[in-house]
Amino acid sequence: MGLPGLRRLDHVGFTVPDLDEAQKFLVDVLGCEYLYSLGPYADDGSWMAVHLNVHPRATIPENRFFRLGDQAILEVFSYTAPDQCATPPRNSDIGGHHVAFYVDDLDAAVAHLRDHGVTVCGEPTTSRGPHEGQRWIYFLAPWGMQFELVSYPHGRAFFRNEKR
Repeated sequence: MGLPGLRRLDHVGFTVPDLDEAQKFLVDVLGCEYLYSLGPYADDGSWMAVHLNVHPRATIPENRFFRLGDQAILEVFSYTAPDQCATPPRNSDIGGHHVAFYVDDLDAAVAHLRDHGVTVCGEPTTSRGPHEGQRWIYFLAPWGMQFELVSYPHGRAFFRNEKR
């Protein structure tokens, strides 16, 4: 028995050092659609700490929303905080993470990233085992956040045999 009523992922939120740089990358390089902005948010009490688990004097000057494809929404924040850490976590760090995007043609997508000067980590990797049939590669946003591209146009081994 899991979380009652859970249906799907709604959005992914992350913080960037420069919203304009992030918007340029998300729209011009990745092809996201800019939707709208909210903010600013600040509070003289404890609202930020209680509701967002950040320093009580943290502020959100602005956050912007982007649509990626027909499903994913990215909520991109600009924060200020007295205790803000400016170093993005690596996957091996506690709280490390990445956001993975599915593409139809991994090689064309990697070439596109490289043509736009994006740091691509190595060459595409071919998966084995339950992910056989999938290829993937990591790349970095201008602010150092890790993203991944995955492609499995003929399915992955695990899901090919799954009965629904």
